[in-house]
Amino acid sequence: MLILLTNDDGIYAPGLAALERALRAWGDVVVVAPAVEQSGVGHSITFLSPVVVKEVFDGERLRGYAVEGSPADSVKLGITQFCPRRPDLVVSGINSGLNAGINVLYSGTVAAAIEGAFFEITSVAVSLEYDAHADYDRAAALALRVIRGVLDQKDRAPHLYNLNIPATALQNPAPQVRVVPMAVARYGETYEKRIDPRGRSYYWATDDPPPRRSAHETDLTALADGHVTLTPLGFDLTHGPLLGQMTKWKFKLGQ
Repeated sequence: MLILLTNDDGIYAPGLAALERALRAWGDVVVVAPAVEQSGVGHSITFLSPVVVKEVFDGERLRGYAVEGSPADSVKLGITQFCPRRPDLVVSGINSGLNAGINVLYSGTVAAAIEGAFFEITSVAVSLEYDAHADYDRAAALALRVIRGVLDQKDRAPHLYNLNIPATALQNPAPQVRVVPMAVARYGETYEKRIDPRGRSYYWATDDPPPRRSAHETDLTALADGHVTLTPLGFDLTHGPLLGQMTKWKFKLGQ
């Protein structure tokens, strides 16, 4: 098993180190991750400038490659330049903070997994609810059990998964995994306006209003209930039902 490991918190993030330790007990791991934190960059790539990559060592051991670019850059370079062969699995994380609901659309952690899926490689994004004293090793062990369960039960086609772990699950001796859809309700649309010492206005995003609890179970509701969540994702943004309607439309473009 050859695993490409990346993240968006940067190559020195404790969540990445914990997941690396867990995965190395299972297979060969190549670490290619951003040199510095790239949270919230989504699926950006570096296109108009060169991407600098530096080797990172743990003592005498080559630990991995620090990419001065985005998480998606890291996966593209990892697959095409630094893995000795095509990886069997791409894992992104452990992110410090959940990536659920509409945050999936902004997440660099999820974008890295999507990039792996672009290459038709099964890919998993892993995120842990933020805690200044997070037990990343315990979270990594839990994530590994879920990922192995996914690979044991999935079909042969490559798929993309988003795995989120609430902090309370780390204290539960037998947490439940809920397979749930991604919530799409808007939230966190409020900005607080402030004035800097030079009299200029600036705006600070808040988390208000909080997400409303939906009637059906989603990643947000399951996480709020203390469950580990697993969501299969896709990256084809075509609106299928609307596409069917639009095929019947007529356009007159002549004079």
